[in-house]
Amino acid sequence: MLAALTHGLRDTTSRWLFRLNGAEAGEVVLGQRRVFILPTRAGLGFALLLILLFIGAVNYNLAMGLALTFFLTSTALVAMHLTFRNLAYLHLAPGRANPVHAGEEAQFELHLSNRRRHGRYAVWVGFTGDGMPRREQPFDIPAEGACLVTLQAPAVRRGWLDAPRIKLHTSFPLGLLRAWSYWHPAQRVLVYPQPEEHAPPLPAAEAMPGDDRGGAGQDDFAGVRAYQAGDSMKRLAWRQIARLGRDGALVSKHFEGGAASEMRLDFAALPASIDIETRLSRMTRWVIEAETRNLPYAFRLGGFSSPAALGGAHREACLRALALYGADA
Repeated sequence: MLAALTHGLRDTTSRWLFRLNGAEAGEVVLGQRRVFILPTRAGLGFALLLILLFIGAVNYNLAMGLALTFFLTSTALVAMHLTFRNLAYLHLAPGRANPVHAGEEAQFELHLSNRRRHGRYAVWVGFTGDGMPRREQPFDIPAEGACLVTLQAPAVRRGWLDAPRIKLHTSFPLGLLRAWSYWHPAQRVLVYPQPEEHAPPLPAAEAMPGDDRGGAGQDDFAGVRAYQAGDSMKRLAWRQIARLGRDGALVSKHFEGGAASEMRLDFAALPASIDIETRLSRMTRWVIEAETRNLPYAFRLGGFSSPAALGGAHREACLRALALYGADA
């Protein structure tokens, strides 16, 4: 109980002292009140050396000793200004965060912009927080330039993964002082279920009545229709597209009549004895394998269903449904 109380008090103090609020949307500027600076161990040793030099110069009435002490002190003051300036007034903005599978590393892109006339050197950037591995990366940002930073965080569970808090710090130029700041971007990445390693083969195709989304038989050509997301590239009517010219819309061939074989990936059809996460992992593996083998597949998971199709849009929609199953989107 004492440990929990101590941890809560320390967390509250840190939030008040370092202004650790919630996630911040949009671009953020590191103003003066967001940048903190303290001496490093080398800086504390340097300060002790200055005190000893000053005491010795005064005791022995050494003019050159006093001059050296004042020169070193002014150097430390200039270094303090340069260290603070190296981090202050940086513009930070979140970038892209592409989906990943559970067990992989989530990639968060961050944009660091320097709109001042001096360069920024040896700025270290990394995630911070409980359970986060220490992975910091140094970057130089040119004057009136920008830098793209990609940070990694472990994606342990499926669903939405919010970006952890970010810490930026620098000890440029002499390492006597250390300036740092915190930023919590309003950024998240979608984590798909981890594909099952030894999943059974894809379900056998079933005889289904034809429809106009590609599940119909291919013996009776019925004409062309506007392209719809998920249509196979083999169904594109290239002759009609060529006639329409550069500004023409894509059209697909349309077949009618007969029954066609259709592969269905149905969550409800999986054995109830298997736990939910294993079933989701199996369906994830099947979706990836069907796309790799170019096999159209229908998909059904709870209230979400999609007719047989192929392509990136169909794949992303199915994997998104798997990732957010049983959770709020």
